[in-house]
Amino acid sequence: MDNAAVDFDNDSAFMNELVVSWCRSQGLEVTRSRAYRKNDQAWVEQKNGAIVRRLVGYGRFVGAEATAALVRLYDSVRLHVNLFQPSFKLREKTRIGARVIKRYDPPVPPIERVLAHLEVAEIDKERLRAMLATADPVMLFTAIRAAQEDLGRRFDRRGAQVAPEEPVVIDLQRFTATLKTAWKAGEVRPTHKRSYRRTKPYPKRPTMLGPYEAQIRSWLEAEPTLSAAVVLQRLNVDQTHFTNKSLRTVQMAVKAWRQASALEILNGD
Repeated sequence: MDNAAVDFDNDSAFMNELVVSWCRSQGLEVTRSRAYRKNDQAWVEQKNGAIVRRLVGYGRFVGAEATAALVRLYDSVRLHVNLFQPSFKLREKTRIGARVIKRYDPPVPPIERVLAHLEVAEIDKERLRAMLATADPVMLFTAIRAAQEDLGRRFDRRGAQVAPEEPVVIDLQRFTATLKTAWKAGEVRPTHKRSYRRTKPYPKRPTMLGPYEAQIRSWLEAEPTLSAAVVLQRLNVDQTHFTNKSLRTVQMAVKAWRQASALEILNGD
């Protein structure tokens, strides 16, 4: 671990006495990015959207059970991405006036770049080759989906309110059988955000035009071309709580009432 170091951002989850003391006890040099300089972490943060959010989503997971599910997910993702997922790497960038020309290396998995690097020790390369020889991409992908399914059941729950559940059992046969038709409906991950569902039947707030609806409807029936501005002027004659700021409210109400009247005429009511 010679010359090993860790570079944090300014989050208190990392820059605290417990973490820094442990790093120094392990001989790790601790550095941090500058405040309000997001490009200091550009090479790390660029994977947040491509890997982390794409697999985990934006939900909030709380509690030891959710933490264990995240650990199982990241254990499989780490191997699947680094051993089997090809990625592009920028080789050079040339600017000609306003035009920028980028050239990339051929896409290969990260492990191939490490094995081809001359400064990596041969003993480390042998460990990586042994890891690659024993890894199964289908099993890793199955484990990823199983961990996501487990997280999907804990989506936006609080750990103290959830009873402990057994991890999802990996069924390789069932998983591989679904791959034949999975492309038809598209990929829907259990960790993707659910559609909003109202939990309580909140009553609709009364509108300020409610007490005057019958009067306004009578004006519109007598004068179908009456504008909302004229309706607001007539309301201002006897009322003081209507202002020019209420024009948009009156316009929307008049439009809705006219649409309802037109539907009644078309339906023959």
